[in-house]
Amino acid sequence: QVQLVESGGGLVQPGGSLRLACAASGFTFSSYATRWYRQAPGQERELVAGIGSAYGVTNYADSVKGRFTISRDNAKNTVYLQMNSLKPEDTAVYYCNAHYSLYEYWGQGTQVTVSS
Repeated sequence: QVQLVESGGGLVQPGGSLRLACAASGFTFSSYATRWYRQAPGQERELVAGIGSAYGVTNYADSVKGRFTISRDNAKNTVYLQMNSLKPEDTAVYYCNAHYSLYEYWGQGTQVTVSS
């Protein structure tokens, strides 16, 4: 059974940090590129960050460059998103995505709320 399970979301004050984790099971995680997306209320889902499967090449949305860091641990079948200097506009549900060729899997999402 394929699963992507996100964790680490919550309520944080502006300027604070959170670390999201996405644990994968049921497929060969190391072969899949992974991404974090987010969706705020009333807005479309947007790509936040991605990391390749082979060499770990990363890419980021302009809005999070310099603040967020994506990483992966293939031994633990887990991808992470370290989020620093959080802003209220980062508030959204964050989703983990894994894709390879015609295969694509999504997690259920974790809520991140940045508010004082």
